[in-house]
Amino acid sequence: MYAVSLPDDLSADDAPFRDAVKRALALDVTPHEISFALGGALGLLPTLPEMAEAPPLTVPAAFAELMAFALCHRAVDRCDLLYDVLWRLKHGAPDLLTRHSDQAVARLEGYVKAVRRDIHKTHAFVRFAEREEDGAIVHVAVFEPKHFSLRRAAPFFVDRFANMCWRIETPIGTAWWDLRRLHFGPGFAAGRQPEPPRESDLWQTYYRTTFNPARLRIDAMRAEMPKHYWRNMPEAAHIPAMIRAATSREQAMIAAEASKAPRFAAKAAAQCVVAAPDIQATPLATLGAEARACTRCPLHACATQTVFGEGPETARLMLVGEQPGDQEDLAGRPFVGPAGQVLDRALEEAGIAREDCYVTNAVKHFKYEPRGKRRIHKKPSAGEVSACRWWLMREIAAVRPALIVALGATAALSLFGRPVAITKARGRVTDSGHGPVLMTVHPSYLLRLPPSEIDAEHARFAADLREAAQALADNFNCSSPVKPERLPPDAVLASRYVPPLSRSG
Repeated sequence: MYAVSLPDDLSADDAPFRDAVKRALALDVTPHEISFALGGALGLLPTLPEMAEAPPLTVPAAFAELMAFALCHRAVDRCDLLYDVLWRLKHGAPDLLTRHSDQAVARLEGYVKAVRRDIHKTHAFVRFAEREEDGAIVHVAVFEPKHFSLRRAAPFFVDRFANMCWRIETPIGTAWWDLRRLHFGPGFAAGRQPEPPRESDLWQTYYRTTFNPARLRIDAMRAEMPKHYWRNMPEAAHIPAMIRAATSREQAMIAAEASKAPRFAAKAAAQCVVAAPDIQATPLATLGAEARACTRCPLHACATQTVFGEGPETARLMLVGEQPGDQEDLAGRPFVGPAGQVLDRALEEAGIAREDCYVTNAVKHFKYEPRGKRRIHKKPSAGEVSACRWWLMREIAAVRPALIVALGATAALSLFGRPVAITKARGRVTDSGHGPVLMTVHPSYLLRLPPSEIDAEHARFAADLREAAQALADNFNCSSPVKPERLPPDAVLASRYVPPLSRSG
């Protein structure tokens, strides 16, 4: 029987564990012949014999991920369980990680789940407050994670608060960001917890006044926000009083008259009113110039520019996406980023020349959420889609395409004026009231898939576009997917035509 001494916190450096495991496997030590002592306590058991150099060890990627998170747990048996699983993986059970009923695998998966939850709670419940230190403003937070999860949680705050100096103090360590680099150091000693910085009165007032007593569910609140975290959350001091007053506040809300909307509400609502689109054909060049000055919804305020559609005015095939992305917003052209590359590849496989198509989006301005230096795509609301529908209808009237391909649910919402289930309507040609529409997924959907599913889904996406090309060729007797001459705007794809979707469809 051998003993291996390891530090209690292996989240910073798991090399001692990996080195011990390599030596134990090289010496053919079974899981029953080894004990991992965390915290440095060895007892009377002998240590593993030293080796000049342990042979290299290859493990499945799934085990490497399991080990990375399980080592962050506080359970004293986590290293023993990991070695037990690794031993069996190397001795005749290569599919062990898929056996979720196995006791060791199940316990490790439970540890991983607990660590992931701890990371999530760190992201949700860390509260920064300003503090002046050496003449500079530092945002300080005190937090008590349940596991050794600080190093895995800290990069989230670098992305979210890259432009401010901050420090998170915990019993297991300290993380701080100096605007250039993320640093880690020792935590505060047990029994010497620093006083949490006091959050501003403005935040606490906001928390109290936004509390809705009618939606209070105490058990659900405690499950999502355990009391373990309350003492480092300044707003938690108000929770008992808010719970006690919830019933009387709810009754007062019911008895009170409806409050009048603020004076600016009518003005804001007027900006979102969508007039009936002008269906008279207007040249695309004129429409594009008008759209550059569009202020029909608030999205124009933060976007770099309007991204209008592009393509020939005689195009028989129109492709409608959701909204421009980060690269499209900067370039001023639709589908030039990663999703555009997926679309170009699928069009080529379908035998469709992109330069013969008219490509546009349901929304003409980029909607995003800033995270540090990055701009993260945010789905446009139904009101924003409705406001921008004005431009899409005028583009359709100008181009008069024989067939429209709706790329995703937002494009379908704009074309049909109501939500459409893409999974049910995909690959079908349906009358939208503005012409035949074939529905498929947005190419960005493929970018979010696991690698094992990308090829199959891309083939299906290309098949949808090939169906659109074939529909044009079959129904209008043309040899190529895109025919140069114009066709009557009321032409119908007879063999693939489906009547308008019902409200329940």
